[in-house]
Parts: sequence; C-alpha cells; structure tokens
Amino acid sequence: MIKKIFGRVLILLILSPVLMFLLWAFTSTKRINVLILDKTVLTSKGQEHVSFSWILKHDNYVRSNGEPYKSNIDYFGFFPNDSGNYKIKDFNNFNPVLLDSLSTAYDMVYYTDLYGIYEGEWHEQYPEVAPEYSNYVDNSLEHTRKIYGGMTYNELELLHKMKVQKKLIITEFNVIASPTSNNIRKDFEKEFNMEWTGWVGRYYETLDTTVNKELPRWMKKNYRLQHNDIWPFHKSGIVFVRNDDKIEILENKTHLNIELPVIHTSKEYMTKYGLPEEMKYPFWFDIIKTSGENKIVSEYKLSPNQNGSELLRAYGIPKVFPAVIEHDSTDYKFHYFAGDFSDSSIGLNSSKFKWINIFSNFSYQLSAQERVSFFWDYYRPMMSEIMKNYYTEISTEN
Repeated sequence: MIKKIFGRVLILLILSPVLMFLLWAFTSTKRINVLILDKTVLTSKGQEHVSFSWILKHDNYVRSNGEPYKSNIDYFGFFPNDSGNYKIKDFNNFNPVLLDSLSTAYDMVYYTDLYGIYEGEWHEQYPEVAPEYSNYVDNSLEHTRKIYGGMTYNELELLHKMKVQKKLIITEFNVIASPTSNNIRKDFEKEFNMEWTGWVGRYYETLDTTVNKELPRWMKKNYRLQHNDIWPFHKSGIVFVRNDDKIEILENKTHLNIELPVIHTSKEYMTKYGLPEEMKYPFWFDIIKTSGENKIVSEYKLSPNQNGSELLRAYGIPKVFPAVIEHDSTDYKFHYFAGDFSDSSIGLNSSKFKWINIFSNFSYQLSAQERVSFFWDYYRPMMSEIMKNYYTEISTEN
C-alpha cells in the first residue's frame, strides 16, 4: 500500500511540470506593443529588465504580430554582443514626426535602468578589447567615464506624448538620477509631480571591505575623505550616496535596530495588487518626494536607533519615503518604482510554467541580500496586476 502511494506521488511529481508547461503553452496570447528602454545592459542576458521580461512571457503577452518578446532583442538602449563590442539602438535622433509615430505605435512604455554603461565596468567585463585598462584592478568598482547613459530630451518627450494619449507609463530607478542632466530631471519631475531628493541608497550584507569584494572602492574612498580618513564598519548596513558624492552610512546595531529597509504597503494596495504588508528590500533605491497628484502604493521604512536617527536628521534623510507611487486615473497612467525593481537573478525558463509561483519558496535563499523573494512576493503580483488591468482596459476600448 505504501509503495503504491509513493509511486503515485512520484508520478504526480514527474507529471506536474509537464502539465504546468502545457497549461502555460496553450493559454491564449494577449497582443500588446510594449516599448522597453534599458541603458544598463552589461551582457546579452538583459538582467536589468529580466523581471519584466519574465512577466511578459509568463502572462502570455506578445507583440502585435503575434511573436513572443525576447529579452535580449525587444528593447531600446545598449546592446552588448558578449565579445566586447556593442551597438546602441534608441530614438534620440528621431525628428518630431518619427517620435509621434513611435508614441502611436506602442501601447505602453517601461523605462528601467538608464544609469548606463561606464568604461570601468565595460572593460572589466571585456578586458581583451582595451589592454590599456589591464593595469587597473576591478575597474567596475571605480568611477570611470560614461560610455552611454542618462535620460535624454527625446526620451522625456516620448513619455509626454504617451501621457497625453493616456497610455501606460512605468518608470523606475534609475531614470532621473545621475547621469541624467538637471534640466531633464526637473522637467520629468514637473511632468509627473514628483521630486528626487538627490539621495540614493543600498543595503550591503557586510561593509567589511576585506570580505565584501563587491563594495565599490570609490564609496570607501569618498567616505574616508569626508570622515577623518576612517572606515570603521564591519557589520551589515545601508549606504547613502548623495548626487554631490556625499557618503553616509548606517551600520547594523551601531545605527540600526533592523538592518534592512522594509517596504510597507497599505491595506488598500495589498488588496489591489496582492502585495504583502511587509517586504524586505536589499538593493539600490532612491529617495523621492511626491505631491498629492500621485498615490503612494508602498513606502520604505528604516529602523534607526537614536544614533541612526540623529545621523539621518543631520542630512535630511527621512525614515519613511515612497517606494512605489502611481497616478492611475482617467487623465493618464503613471507608475514610478523607487528601486532597481526589474533587475533580478530570476531565470526566464521558469516563466513557462503555469502556477510556478506555488513553488517559489523553494528558490529562496537564507542570505539577507537575496532578491528572489522580492520578485516572487512583491514585483510579480504587482506587475501582473498592473498589466492585466491595463490590457483589459485597452481591449475593451478596441
């Protein structure tokens, strides 16, 4: 009897992936033209927009010609070929007529990471294409010259045209922080009733530079220049960087009661988007303000102790600030994610299985810095719902 039960369970486990794939494969497709702009693509995997590519594939969104979206092709921005060469495909040379045509052709737009590519990280990835950089170690950890990046006038103008046509606009950090010019940034802020404070931040699982080899050297260098040539940190913590290169750090226990930023969501948006009340967030974020024109979906909350609170107060860094804002109304549709949300290590192959999220817990890691749980529990349900609601709306109109 036990052998029979075990055999049936084993058969079920074997057949489940097949069934899940077939259910996904035979789900009807949804045609929608999506413009993705990503300027921070270091390899052809397109990691900086892979989370959104996963949503498109899993939820069966395809291009207007019925072809599925390919994460390494179907976007504008920077295109590496994994051998040290690259090409740039964007619309910055478009005249007003072509830009109008672009805004008409696409149903929605998603600007992911416009920070760009810099010589140090590029030649660290492909050292053979520039031997003159061989004297530098870990170029990606140093400040170097920009190859490509930052929002341009045409990219902002496209957003304006999409807004006027009441098409869905999704943007996220970093679209207006460095290296975007002040004029473009201010016009974006005015267009969408929000403001960047000049601060960005990131959690690190350890600030010990002898252990964490990914900690940027410019970060330590600038901090020491600004703080009597000392770097006293060995625990985890949150690093804050201002647009004038000012560095401040909150270390766990020394300044923080809870080491990680936590995203809190109100009951209204927990219901609307299927979000958890609390979600840890261990990656890059920017600190923004917004007006009453926008609704705050979720907020970051820091948990400083007295020492940390005094440090934050001294530099005007709030303990609570928006994580996601939206303007979801009849006049226009705009979402801003104040974090590097679409950058993920999630594998695209998992998108081809119906109900795969049921098994997502098995992919979580014990590390505080892991981001897989953020994708499954926060980004996936929110983006799926945003897309579903918008697709239903435009399908009804058509």
